[in-house]
Amino acid sequence: MKTPHHRHFASLIAVATLALAAGCHKKAVPPPPPPPPAATSPAPTATITVTPSSIDPGGSAVLAWRTTDATDVSIDGLGTVNPYGTQKVTPTQSTTYHLVARGPGGSTDATANLTVTAAAAPAPVGETMNEQIFEQNVKPAFFDYDSYEIRPDAQTVLAQDASFLAAHPTLKVVVGGYCDDRGSAEYNLALGENRANAAKQALVNGGVSPDRVRTVSYGKEKQFCTQDNEACWQQNRRAGFSLDQ
Repeated sequence: MKTPHHRHFASLIAVATLALAAGCHKKAVPPPPPPPPAATSPAPTATITVTPSSIDPGGSAVLAWRTTDATDVSIDGLGTVNPYGTQKVTPTQSTTYHLVARGPGGSTDATANLTVTAAAAPAPVGETMNEQIFEQNVKPAFFDYDSYEIRPDAQTVLAQDASFLAAHPTLKVVVGGYCDDRGSAEYNLALGENRANAAKQALVNGGVSPDRVRTVSYGKEKQFCTQDNEACWQQNRRAGFSLDQ
């Protein structure tokens, strides 16, 4: 019969045997951790502006640009430039400024547009017109007594006058309002003004720009005929035309 002492000793032997058996097997070595990923360079950034964005011929503007993470920066027409900076430009025609920025992380580009406005057309030079030729083509319009209404015969004349002036758009004219010598000076000045304005309106209706026509009233101060008869008075009741120098 086994005693408790014998049982305890047997247990110790069993534990020692298991420990010895476990020690005969090598532990597995874990694999090494993967290497860290290689660092990547950031991609370049770029901006470019032009101020002002529109200029007149002969004017100038200022380019301004900025890049980051770029080792090579160039602008079309300017060549290689610093990563940031400004440049005065005076193009003769509308231009698009194209910036390209390159670096370890890649490349990028940006553009800025500068408009050069079209040159203004030169102001038309006043046409040289012989007074005699002018008078042959621009005839006076005549009025009835104490009236500034355009008569049918005057309408025909004024339509021909307007046609001639429309064909010579640089000419400017003065329309003078005239009266015969009957009535007061003040009354005839007002009547002459009405006659001049009526003739001007007829020219405008015929296609002549109103800023080419100036009016003045002479009343009865400038008489074309000094006899006291209807034929003479009729010559004085008119809207006459002259070149506005």
